Amino acid sequence: MEDDIISQHFSLFELTKSAVALRHGIKNIPGPLEIINLTALAAHILEPVRQKFAIPFSPSSGYRTRRLNDVIGSKSTSQHILGQAADFEIPTVINRDVADWIKDNLDFDQLILEFHQENDPQSGWVHCSYVPHNNRNQCLIYDGTTYEVF
Repeated sequence: MEDDIISQHFSLFELTKSAVALRHGIKNIPGPLEIINLTALAAHILEPVRQKFAIPFSPSSGYRTRRLNDVIGSKSTSQHILGQAADFEIPTVINRDVADWIKDNLDFDQLILEFHQENDPQSGWVHCSYVPHNNRNQCLIYDGTTYEVF
């Protein structure tokens, strides 16, 4: 799995690695459908972002098994379980700037500035998901308590 390249700049390993999974002895291995979804996510979201900002980055969270998702405390409806979502930051780039560029330039399902604080431009991270058909292009800010549309 470490050598499985799914796009020009991203490997399957990068999109499945998890320190939490390692600590809890969870094998975070996607099935064939999840790999297809991760490949689409890389092609339609991660690669365009990488090419636009021209700065290497590795998602902090991509695919999660249901067990890993439960241990993390995420919702059972998380698109990470399906391989359709990634969380990431780009070094030296403000998360809001990344989110605004995605909003204005890409087709996506859900775009969330997670744990974002307006008075701290480096706070939180970008969560973005992609589905093959009928993307919602939903844009939200989550401050740790509430969601608001942006």
